[in-house]
Amino acid sequence: MGPVYLDYNATTPLDPGVAEAMIPFLSRVFGNPSSSHEFGIIARQAVEQARQSVALMLNAYPDEIIFTGGGTEANNLALKGFAFAHAHKGRHIITSAIEHPAVTEVCRFLATMGFEITFLPVDGLGMVDPADFIRAIRPGTILASIMHANNEVGTIQPFEEIGSICNAHGIVFHCDAAQSVGKIPVDVQNMHADLLSVAGHKFYAPKGVGALFCRRGTRITKLLHGAGHEQNLRAGTENIMGIAGLGKAAELVNREPGAGNREPDPGQSLRDRLHQGIATAFPEVRLNGHPEKRLPNTLSLGFRDRDASVLLNKWKGLAASAGAACHAGLETISEVLLAMKVPREYALGTIRFSLGRMSTPDEVEEAIEIITGAGRGEIRRYTIGQAQSEDGNEARPMAGAELAPTSADNKKEIKLTGYTHALGCACKIKPQALEKILNSLPKPKGNKILVGTETSDDAAVYLFGKDKAIIQTVDFIPPVVDDPYQYGAIAAANALSDIWAMGGKPLFALSIVAFPENRIPFEVLEQILHGASDKVSEAGISIIGGHSIEDEEPKFGLVVSGEVHPGKIWRNSTPESGDVLLLTKPLGTGIISTAVKREYASREAADEAIRTMCELNKKPAELLMKYKVHACTDVTGFGLLGHLKEMLSAGGLSAEILWQQVPLLKMAWAYAVAGMIPGGTVNNLEFASSMLDTDPGVPEMVKLLLADAQTSGGLLVALCPQQAAEAVSEFAKEGIHGVAIIGKIIPGNSRIIIR
Repeated sequence: MGPVYLDYNATTPLDPGVAEAMIPFLSRVFGNPSSSHEFGIIARQAVEQARQSVALMLNAYPDEIIFTGGGTEANNLALKGFAFAHAHKGRHIITSAIEHPAVTEVCRFLATMGFEITFLPVDGLGMVDPADFIRAIRPGTILASIMHANNEVGTIQPFEEIGSICNAHGIVFHCDAAQSVGKIPVDVQNMHADLLSVAGHKFYAPKGVGALFCRRGTRITKLLHGAGHEQNLRAGTENIMGIAGLGKAAELVNREPGAGNREPDPGQSLRDRLHQGIATAFPEVRLNGHPEKRLPNTLSLGFRDRDASVLLNKWKGLAASAGAACHAGLETISEVLLAMKVPREYALGTIRFSLGRMSTPDEVEEAIEIITGAGRGEIRRYTIGQAQSEDGNEARPMAGAELAPTSADNKKEIKLTGYTHALGCACKIKPQALEKILNSLPKPKGNKILVGTETSDDAAVYLFGKDKAIIQTVDFIPPVVDDPYQYGAIAAANALSDIWAMGGKPLFALSIVAFPENRIPFEVLEQILHGASDKVSEAGISIIGGHSIEDEEPKFGLVVSGEVHPGKIWRNSTPESGDVLLLTKPLGTGIISTAVKREYASREAADEAIRTMCELNKKPAELLMKYKVHACTDVTGFGLLGHLKEMLSAGGLSAEILWQQVPLLKMAWAYAVAGMIPGGTVNNLEFASSMLDTDPGVPEMVKLLLADAQTSGGLLVALCPQQAAEAVSEFAKEGIHGVAIIGKIIPGNSRIIIR
């Protein structure tokens, strides 16, 4: 059996009948439906046949159906179109706190245009209270938008009652029915809906096509201007192939329950079996959403004290969705779970399982085996560790999930990034939060403290003698790659870098280990330590001690001690106006590592990032010691922008960055565009945003790339300008590539200007 797909609420596959209906439009039927010749007429007939099928599905008239590019466009056309057309009557809109972003973001945009938005609360089951709705109505309320069924927890709203209230008060009622079409009856007459949005890819039609029901007499303003397509409400030549597919999908819905060709609610029995199987193994699992008034295919479960993204990473062969974005260092609970006040210990472990037309009993049983630890993949080989709850009990997998022998074969199958929600230095605490905490602490005193907490330097420096000072640093990170040996090497290179960034020389290291001994074989830890030991040896020192603890998430790092002459310390807080900014490694390790974790990255891109992170900053630092370095830091978890902000803030200077000269790993830009952005990168950009001054024409993506959370990144150096070209030339002669002059320090009050 292949992978089990339980994410139908995210998207559905094409129904074979839909695919067959679309095939003619790939070649034979290609005419423009606005053309009057035979080719155009055939195309127009296909569009109108689809319009009739969608209208029948919704119990509407064909002329009330407007084809769009998807559910999001349908929502935008409904809300903006009506609001702009009727702003003279009032500017108050009512919606709920659990709407899809395709509604909430439109409402927030309308708020910037002078409209007032009321976001209604929901109860613990995700239901809007009609009494709250009535209380929200006021003079000037012109529009309400309440979803039919929630995409995350499946709760079905009291739409008929809300629609009736709107009708009685002269309020136009819009309903986002993207998740309900094809799962439960959607009848615009019973719902008293004036506007209703449909998304094709949610019910076995293709992506990129949708429809808006707009009741006769409901006036909206078009958003796309051009020719008079779709009754002059949506300009642009129709996507005939997509519309034909949407029409066929609607036709199939019209044949479903009530038409005699399918059993009622075919997904509900499978959903309930899945719930039963999971609850047997995890008794503390929490059902999110209404137990009865819920989509028959949707099951949202909260696993107490677990990280949903880590679970999904370990459930190989199973596709489902997390209710909290805990991966890659950004912990955000969904707005739906927050609005429902789901306890945090369950919200962070919430996973949505959604079944569909192609789901089978065998797939459900396979899913239960994978989830409970008795199925194939890593969960069969290793017991899932459980975080202990407040009452001391643990939710454990069912009996039979045993530790596999710790053989070399099993060891190779470990995917370390699957055991952590963050990656490498992307796991750092938000810099803006950390800054406040550190500023609140008492400052260390003593004339022997040469570098302490007063600045954001990479390490502490303590005077040890007339010509010697001790440097002390510590770095501790979760896995950034899957291979244990490479992880150990990268963690060591990352920790050692702080010594060189201070202009010093490392002396010895101590290891720090957090290891889930009940989840991962000890041979993996041995490999991590070997990788670190070899990297430390490359630096010319040894690991001479350490400390370890048992933890749910693997973490590894080093405490490194070094030495430096008191008069030759490199600080990150002492740049001078006119200095050239030099960067010794390309950016993008956070983005590439995220792509690796999500199994999106190519082998070539992964290898390049690993090589970059494994490279010591020893040689670049030793070469730079010949030159007049005014300030230096290594670029790690806070990204280039975050570390540059720290460098500038202390001296009250500004910097000019020439973004096209900043070296990037080959695939960093492409993977960033594909959404492989770690949460730490987003935090970094927020941290630096108050200082940013970006020239017009600089792509928005550039800011994210410059803020990318690096692990074992390069040195960022403020160098005397007269020596910069010579230094770059010497780097090239020594075979150190990727070094670049990326900008300069300029007068001004702590600004980062990106040109």
